[in-house]
Amino acid sequence: MIKSWIARWRDTALNRAPLAPTVPFYAIGDIHGRFDLLTRLLDQLDPAHPVICVGDYIDRGEASAEVLRQLSTQTDILCLMGNHEDMLLGFLDDPEHNGSRWLRNGGLQTLASFGVSGITETATGDDLKRARDAMGAAMGLDLITWLRGLALWHQSGNVFVCHAGAAPQASLEDQQDRHLLWGHPEFAKTARSDGNWVLHGHTIVDSASAQNTRISIDTGAFATGRLTAALVQPGKVEFIST
Repeated sequence: MIKSWIARWRDTALNRAPLAPTVPFYAIGDIHGRFDLLTRLLDQLDPAHPVICVGDYIDRGEASAEVLRQLSTQTDILCLMGNHEDMLLGFLDDPEHNGSRWLRNGGLQTLASFGVSGITETATGDDLKRARDAMGAAMGLDLITWLRGLALWHQSGNVFVCHAGAAPQASLEDQQDRHLLWGHPEFAKTARSDGNWVLHGHTIVDSASAQNTRISIDTGAFATGRLTAALVQPGKVEFIST
């Protein structure tokens, strides 16, 4: 009993390490084609602080092309890879194998935003290849190259930023790509015990929050109209939403 209490006390003490980013920064949650919300939110941010986007710029919303074109030209914004960007790249690489999954998860809206039409979620074979070729031409090599170069994570002090989350019992250096992009089953249940915080999107929450070593900022912009940014500072987080 005493050992159990000591273990719980130790974990609690470690999990309450104060936020200590190297510099204050903003992180923006999942945009999902809401170019209108992105421009509105950026206007609310102090240009003195760097900005990081946590991925999922495309799909579901109607203006994915505009979002990608805007972000890819913003040299003062660091963009990370989300699972939806990963699905798009998979479609471009192998449409027959990867197309159906992406199309079911909002890919049709992204194709439409680039002017690619005449395809459905149940498309197969040559129809998928034609859509891939049209999409590649519409995007252009520069934009595709930019997407392929997106990092999976960024760390500032003891704040680790990624798209979906991280395995809580693995070191940050040993995270698997699939967990950073798609999440880990224990991420929402288990706080980290190494003094680090994980800031993420991917999982929609009613309100952005910072608790139990997690900072959650996906407020479902494509459906709710609320795109959220977190201003991460030493010892505190402030949230700004559209």
